[in-house]
Amino acid sequence: MSKRAVLEVIALDVEDAVAAQAGGADRLELVTDMAADGLTPSAATVAGIRAAVDIPARVMLRLADGFAAGDVERLVAAACAMREAGAEEFVLGFLDAGGAVDLGAVERVAGVLEGCRWTFHRAIDRAADRDALRKRLADFPGLDTYLTAGAAEGVDAGMPTLLAEAGRRGEPGYGQRLLVGGGLRLEHVPLLLKAGIDAFHIGGAARPGGWGGPVSAEAVAEWRRVLEG
Repeated sequence: MSKRAVLEVIALDVEDAVAAQAGGADRLELVTDMAADGLTPSAATVAGIRAAVDIPARVMLRLADGFAAGDVERLVAAACAMREAGAEEFVLGFLDAGGAVDLGAVERVAGVLEGCRWTFHRAIDRAADRDALRKRLADFPGLDTYLTAGAAEGVDAGMPTLLAEAGRRGEPGYGQRLLVGGGLRLEHVPLLLKAGIDAFHIGGAARPGGWGGPVSAEAVAEWRRVLEG
């Protein structure tokens, strides 16, 4: 593969961010509260990480567990606060009660990002119709990536979907990069690389001590080595 695969690592704090960069991460996803699958971090954390490392970082815009937008005005305020703290890239994604994309909420929040690049996160894995969601967002400003395991249960269950979607590159709604994460393990990587998938997202896999412990630069470096083939 001519282009280096992207390795994105979840960082909860400055220590994580420094270790992830040292291990060879290309990008961070900044969150807090992994018990709720990752919520918006504090502005102070974002500012501290921006000062400590120079790799790109995407900041989660999500205020509560689940995939409903909740209070959209609070989300908009959070997005503005993150931008003031130095955030330039983001992660978001909202579904309505029927499992369709909540276009109104996405438009309101992405509107204040003013063209910043962003990832639609694993809400896609809970969507009633993935294809319909992608087509509705096909030309959405700033959206360049889908973070997905292919299934709500994780990559083991989602592999057929991931491989099928990789094969649809270039179709309407399939122009965005596939960033694979959610129960991703090193043994999944060769098959995904062979399918042309070139972006990988790890959280727990970068933490030998579990979520109670920090990111390990050595664990990140092992992923980097496997991605280099």
